Amino acid sequence: MLGNKPTKSTNILILGLGGVGYYLAKRLVHEGYAITAIEPDGKLVRHADGNVDARLIQGNAMSIECWQEADAGKMDYLIAVTNNDAVNMMSCQIGDRFGILRKIARVRSTEFGAKDSLLNAEDLKIDLIIHPEELAAQEIFRLIKLRAGNDIIDVADGQIQALATRIHEESPLAYRKLKDIAVEYRDFPFRAVAIARGIKTLIPGGDDELLPQDQAFFMANSKNLPRLMEITGVKRQDQHRVMIIGGGLVGRRLAQLLDNTVEVRLIEKDEAYAEELSFALKNAEILQGDGSDSDVLVAAGLLEMDTFITATGENETNIMSCVLAKHLMTSQEDSAHSKHSRCISLVNKEDYVVLAATMGSDLALNKKILASNEILKFIRRGELLSVAHLHGFDAEMVEIVAAPDSPITRKPLSKLGAYYNGRIMIGGIHRDGVWHVAVGDTHIQNNERAIVACMSQHLKDVQKLFLA
Repeated sequence: MLGNKPTKSTNILILGLGGVGYYLAKRLVHEGYAITAIEPDGKLVRHADGNVDARLIQGNAMSIECWQEADAGKMDYLIAVTNNDAVNMMSCQIGDRFGILRKIARVRSTEFGAKDSLLNAEDLKIDLIIHPEELAAQEIFRLIKLRAGNDIIDVADGQIQALATRIHEESPLAYRKLKDIAVEYRDFPFRAVAIARGIKTLIPGGDDELLPQDQAFFMANSKNLPRLMEITGVKRQDQHRVMIIGGGLVGRRLAQLLDNTVEVRLIEKDEAYAEELSFALKNAEILQGDGSDSDVLVAAGLLEMDTFITATGENETNIMSCVLAKHLMTSQEDSAHSKHSRCISLVNKEDYVVLAATMGSDLALNKKILASNEILKFIRRGELLSVAHLHGFDAEMVEIVAAPDSPITRKPLSKLGAYYNGRIMIGGIHRDGVWHVAVGDTHIQNNERAIVACMSQHLKDVQKLFLA
């Protein structure tokens, strides 16, 4: 829940500006935290210097002199996200000696940090250990076990749900303005809180139109979710056939999680590694081949699959394999099954997430974003608790309380003007002990809780709107 504003007195030291570190630095600066970063690569430092308002030190994370230059003893948080697990774990030991109270480390190996590990988190002086590949595998597993591979998120104590789905040409919502949709379905309120279109994320207003191929996030009361799913064409169905492209850390772990629950076929390009996987994954069918080849996909049974997942280490392969798979699925003569098949891609470059979600992937996931969200949740405790990141969108939902006489309490939502239109969407409010979907004439009162969807860079605007 959003409470007090973060201030410059909250000091954060980030080790490593590649991937997670750079993405985190940008988001934390937007939220008003004071960031210092240590990075040995001069190119990364120069790139960050032109894009992030942070104190940057070019140097080695293992150099005590760099720590002293960074005033490590004044830091509230340490985030060690270099590409070296050992450096990250050792950095937390060093940070502890400098008196940094809260320490976070990215560790790819799952052999460290668990309660039963030889070295657990307490031994390593780490308050939060982030396993990016494990987070990605667990999130895909959650989506597969969900309904039809669409992202459905419980918010507001489960009383409100957010549903992500693609708008198809035949959808009754296609080519229509949101305000006209609201009038037609006034008997049960629901809101489109975010739209992914092309490479952009939109926080829509009433005059915005839904178009075919848009990936849209809708919010509705839980009791109205079945009707919303019917309108948007989302089917409730059990997942039982899954194809995974790539047997790396994410693909392999996902196959393990799905063990004995669904039929899994995993395609791995490397022949020797495919053989190794065949011995390690007893209940999955391992096939050796190129997952970007249409003949390989069809021969492997793509057209029978309920969910298609690309989890290689290459962005282009993951995105284009999903485009290819979607084309093959939808072009088959008997398309009744293909309409409900879903494609999920792992995208390693955050700039490609929205692009992937609109080109062929029903959902696009990024390990950096998943890892960053876990870190942000930890840091925001008592300040900002993210309800959920909207996968495939450069947006998120937060829960917040309207401070007395804050701008949000002065007018109905439809009259909020610049703060509101195109930047922030109020999805739900908590009133009289019940969560309600917010509509244009909703007027939020002092101390009422709300669920807000916004672009990541507009979190400050949410604070300005809700905090006096």
